[in-house]
Amino acid sequence: MTHPDKPALRAEARAARRRLASVEPLAAERVASHAAQLPSADLIAFYCAIGSELDPEPLARALIAAGAAACLPVAMERDAPMIFRRWTPGDPLEVDAAGCPAPLPLAEVVDPDLIITPLLAFDDFGGRLGQGGGYYDRTFAARPHAIRIGFAFAGQRSARLPMESHDIPLHGVLTEVGYTAARKV
Repeated sequence: MTHPDKPALRAEARAARRRLASVEPLAAERVASHAAQLPSADLIAFYCAIGSELDPEPLARALIAAGAAACLPVAMERDAPMIFRRWTPGDPLEVDAAGCPAPLPLAEVVDPDLIITPLLAFDDFGGRLGQGGGYYDRTFAARPHAIRIGFAFAGQRSARLPMESHDIPLHGVLTEVGYTAARKV
């Protein structure tokens, strides 16, 4: 069951993110300048930005240049955890079951150490408001060892988000002002 405030929160957060994207066109490059603040990882999952999502490609390029390997999520089924396929910026992509760009089936399936995730809003306690499809929460539950990092504009911070039993908290969030580890509740 969805928290009754979440649909309204999503609508407000989408509008706020669109505003931030229009006034902060260089935010993705500024976020990439903080790449060294992230927890250490050998294989990092990114995502392909859609709409007003903050584009993680500049961060991916910075971390790949520093020696990390990269991958992207692939939704194979609507109600299943995503898998991850190895990726390098510029690789060909196709649309997955969630309608998102994803690596082709010939790309190696891998298990990332760190997952960079898009979001609509976040709080200081690891709360994340996503699009509502549950793809990332199912994936986080299936990969409890992976470090979960939100990727957002600093202006997407919320005082406190409603969390439900299926919501998996983030370990931290990376924004254009730097990395912040989630506070313990």
